[in-house]
Amino acid sequence: MNKTFDRYASLVSLILAVAFIVGSQSIADSAYGSNVGPDIFPLGLGIVFGLLSLRLFYETFKYPKQEGESKEKLDYKRFGIIFVTAVLYAYFLEEIGYIIGTFVFLLIGFQTMQKGKWLSSVLISALFSYGVYFIFVQILQGTLPGWPVWLGL
Repeated sequence: MNKTFDRYASLVSLILAVAFIVGSQSIADSAYGSNVGPDIFPLGLGIVFGLLSLRLFYETFKYPKQEGESKEKLDYKRFGIIFVTAVLYAYFLEEIGYIIGTFVFLLIGFQTMQKGKWLSSVLISALFSYGVYFIFVQILQGTLPGWPVWLGL
């Protein structure tokens, strides 16, 4: 908990959230064959991101007073692993599909943040990736790349 860093991070996050919201307004309202338009996700993401950044900014005023703030060591290795995984996830999403790609991304992310607990990591990754896919495609009738073509499913 570094008060100065958290305040600046919350302000930058709020600016990004506003950019998401404004940018989503220029996207078409609906897509062919889908009841959920492509503008819904960035708009919702921007709203949630903005609310969370406002909450972080508010929480910085509740931090306890510290007389000599100790400098925290940054964990570049974990950041690098998750960053590279996120880039690869975005790059290969169409080829491997949403369900497999999200499962692998979440599994690597969970194991990077906390090694061990494989069973819970696999279960959460599988349930989340398939659950979001099911809700978005079956219930909201949106479109996501489901399974890779080479699997034949």
